[in-house]
Amino acid sequence: MRNDMRVLILGYGEMGHALEFLLKDCCHLSIWDRHTSKNFTPVDLETACREADLVIFCLPVNPHRQVLQTIKPWLRPDSICLSIAKGLDEDGNTAAQIFQDELQDSERYCLLYGPMISEEIRNNRYAFAQLGCSNNERYQAIRQLFTSTNLYISETRDIAGISWSVILKNVYAMLFGIADELKLGDNMRGFLAVAALHELDQIVRLNDGEAGSPFHLAGLGDLITTATSEDSHHHELGQKLARGETDDISGEGVHTLSMVNKYRLFDYSNYPLFELVNSIVDKPEQVEQKIHNYLQQCFV
Repeated sequence: MRNDMRVLILGYGEMGHALEFLLKDCCHLSIWDRHTSKNFTPVDLETACREADLVIFCLPVNPHRQVLQTIKPWLRPDSICLSIAKGLDEDGNTAAQIFQDELQDSERYCLLYGPMISEEIRNNRYAFAQLGCSNNERYQAIRQLFTSTNLYISETRDIAGISWSVILKNVYAMLFGIADELKLGDNMRGFLAVAALHELDQIVRLNDGEAGSPFHLAGLGDLITTATSEDSHHHELGQKLARGETDDISGEGVHTLSMVNKYRLFDYSNYPLFELVNSIVDKPEQVEQKIHNYLQQCFV
């Protein structure tokens, strides 16, 4: 069923392609990217912004502020900005914080977070997400847009909660790769899930999220997907760290650790599993011994 909504996708990477797959037959769709290619020519950004009802940021969080400052004069007052970015920018801000700073109105933006592996979306498999939105009418409009797709969306007003859940889960996901590489077993995987969710819930509340927020799609759902998928970048990072490899150790989880350290976003000494990951990323040496020491401290 075709929707009359005019949608602009910003960014034509993996998730840009995935959203194009979902929406190409559902609405009036435009796509912009900084780069052209043999098979892709981006739309004129100013024209597309002036026409768009919904602008989807399929971009890393770092360029969000610059892009938003560029397009803000062209956006209609009733248009919605939506981000799928799951990281922190170089100032330690979430996508939601950037949107709030620049738009000054929580009803003008929303976040879409959950188990949404781009390859699976493009293979027409199911995907799931929470839409963080402060306006029910706008939530219903976006949910209706995806009704005929395999992306299933639930509503939440806890924007801070889903933001920090989805960002921090990348840190904990590396531990699952570490455990698998060290062949620590399925029991360890079960323990890590419980321990990670316990800390996530505490840190989310510290950052103005609601208690229990990490136990839904943006937290637990995305953690399981990221921590166990064979194609997960963060699972692969964990495997490398377990082997003591230090080359090309980068990604959203590693960057999050860097930002937490740089800006002291919270005192991670209060969260021993988070502190364990940080110590392993900082020095991937004697990894199994570090895990053993952590367990000894947990069960005194």
